[in-house]
Amino acid sequence: MAVPQPVLAEQASPMRAAAPPVLALDGITKSFPGVQALKGVSFEVAPGEVHALLGENGAGKSTLIKIMSGVHQADSGTLAMHGRPLRLASPHAARQAGIATIYQELLLFPELSVAENLFMGHAPRRRFGGLDWRALRVRARALLDSLDIHDLDIDGAVGTLSVGNRQRVEILRALSQDASVLIMDEPTAALTEHDVVRLFGIVRKLRARGVSIVYISHRLEEIFQLADRVTVLRDGEHVATKTVSQTDTADLIQMMVGRRIDSLFPKITVPIGKPMLELRGLARPPVSRPVSLSVHAGEIVGLAGLVGSGRSELAQAIFGVTPATAGTMLIDGVAARVGSVAEARRLGIAYVPEDRGTQGLVRPMTVRENASLAVLSDLARFGFIDRAAEARLARETVARFGVRTAGIEQIVGKLSGGNQQKIVLGKWLAANPRVLILDEPTRGIDVGAKAEIHRLMGELAGRGMAVLMISSELPEVLGMSDRVLVMREGGIVAAFSRAEATQERVAGAMMGGGGTPG
Repeated sequence: MAVPQPVLAEQASPMRAAAPPVLALDGITKSFPGVQALKGVSFEVAPGEVHALLGENGAGKSTLIKIMSGVHQADSGTLAMHGRPLRLASPHAARQAGIATIYQELLLFPELSVAENLFMGHAPRRRFGGLDWRALRVRARALLDSLDIHDLDIDGAVGTLSVGNRQRVEILRALSQDASVLIMDEPTAALTEHDVVRLFGIVRKLRARGVSIVYISHRLEEIFQLADRVTVLRDGEHVATKTVSQTDTADLIQMMVGRRIDSLFPKITVPIGKPMLELRGLARPPVSRPVSLSVHAGEIVGLAGLVGSGRSELAQAIFGVTPATAGTMLIDGVAARVGSVAEARRLGIAYVPEDRGTQGLVRPMTVRENASLAVLSDLARFGFIDRAAEARLARETVARFGVRTAGIEQIVGKLSGGNQQKIVLGKWLAANPRVLILDEPTRGIDVGAKAEIHRLMGELAGRGMAVLMISSELPEVLGMSDRVLVMREGGIVAAFSRAEATQERVAGAMMGGGGTPG
């Protein structure tokens, strides 16, 4: 995803950053069965400050923000608001104290209107207890006007809104409760470029009004565009707090992972073999136009495009989730018709979906059960699963991919995002595919896990696998691809060799500015 350029002139002044903290946590510890999540962590946010909170998955960020928002209570340590001791026994207590949290999974009522969602639980009432609908609408409109939001219908159902607009409703709902501290957890993870620009504008307006923001993101470029200070956690401990002007990307990465990562995109040159996947006019109207492409053995082909360009729909057609209705597909030079996921697997195609939580894993099941899902038929004997073989496969997956887990019987939904992604990859690689489709392979995972996934992609290509990678992050596309294809409106509109592919050229083609025809 292309992101706005840094607007350093809008950074808060040193005096503001040095003001007494609105919210301060000191010496916070928190343990869960088998793990100490936080070890004496201190953190504070000043008035009108955007304070970024960084760390790898499992570093303690989620636990810390849940303590700030009243979901968990610390085992030891203190909280203070405006210098006064604070005890948060519940999320309701946090909201009453002026702390609001916007999670990645937005907590809205889709059937209700924008206005009703904004004031859910504290709507204005008439003298005898009934809702004052007129006052509700007046307050809702005033709230939108306060942030110069004029394109939201306060009477429209929230369920009809885009993800970006629903997120704006969440922010406005927090402000309707006079929140002085706003915690934003991965707010841009599922946003389009346009929505990211709008979100950044809202954040800057809130900062100018004195609202303090705790900002969590795996996208380091966002930290340098928005934050005044940054705090890094690692293994449940506070590593450092710095002003953004005093650090850089390499410094932040080293603090997060405990070592320097020389390259997030460890691209290695490997021999390119024969075509393993060929599409000739493949289409599934009206979702996609005819698409022709090829991916060779040992090659990583990056598929770029804006959200809605048809990239995921193409991947699902190749994999048989939603079979194509026109065109031809060849696997290793042989014509094939993929009418189901089972047929795709039999032909040697694997697909790591964009939404690993609902499409790639069965989250209530264990690591062992998930690691074997793609090869259950191979592990079955007379209709019964060979549990010893299944356990052996799971242990091999954990060891091969460096999965951080308490064991193969751990519930997979309890793992961090990066470790869940490794299980999804391991599940499909157990089937020994010839063609691997990766849809947003590093979305929502930390920088260390990203580097590991990228290293693995290079390793697989080196073994002769054909890799088709879909990504909204242009640095990832440019850094890992041998060739870059650009999709727009359901079709491929441009193609670039690795040498030709630049951010300007690829972004221009994504936006309709031309490019080399694919």
